[in-house]
Amino acid sequence: MSHVRSATLFGSAGQAQLDFTLLPGELALIDARDPTLAAGFADLCCGLEPIDEGTVRFLDRDWSALPHDLADALRGQIGCVMASAGWLRFLDIATNILVAPLYHTNHDLDRLRGEAAALARRFGLPGIPAGPIDSLSQDDLLRAGFVRAFLGDPKLVILESPVQGLFPDLVPILLNQIAVLRDQGGAAIWLTRSRLVWDNRSFPATHRLRLGYRGFVHVHGSHHPAPAGAHA
Repeated sequence: MSHVRSATLFGSAGQAQLDFTLLPGELALIDARDPTLAAGFADLCCGLEPIDEGTVRFLDRDWSALPHDLADALRGQIGCVMASAGWLRFLDIATNILVAPLYHTNHDLDRLRGEAAALARRFGLPGIPAGPIDSLSQDDLLRAGFVRAFLGDPKLVILESPVQGLFPDLVPILLNQIAVLRDQGGAAIWLTRSRLVWDNRSFPATHRLRLGYRGFVHVHGSHHPAPAGAHA
């Protein structure tokens, strides 16, 4: 994104400007303590947040210049772990996992099911979860969300506080899958609100930034005093 200004995202501080480039194989760790701002930034990356100036590009395509159907297809290359979960409760969990790549792309259903089952096992599930959303524990629902985000060969994965400050044991598993994604030429953005990830000097980020209502601050090896109970 280049010279981006958005009064919708930044409100009264609408003169804040965002300049940020994420290349294939990179991982950005972003300290985003305000969950509303973090969610808005994720939408911005997906071409869903209105901007007043500048350009937001994905795979070298300007979101604002794309017709609706092409923008929809391009979003099929983005996986998301949303802080709000984003599950469709009128669908069972397996359909929730499979519906986005089926809707946005022409992936074969059997291939997707096989890939989803392999991802599920990688994230510690016995296979693709079945049944209604409410039948899963919070832990298993998080793991199912990871499966959904990485399914279908995404070129970008955006994670909003993905382990929610409750399941630190999931961080290494998630980083392993991010490493696979990066090796395949994909990129990832991890938005965090806690020390759990931010203060970990071994976290393999190629970019460290703080996101606030004045825009981005690039950080090099520094720590921040986030609340201990905040979400990762």
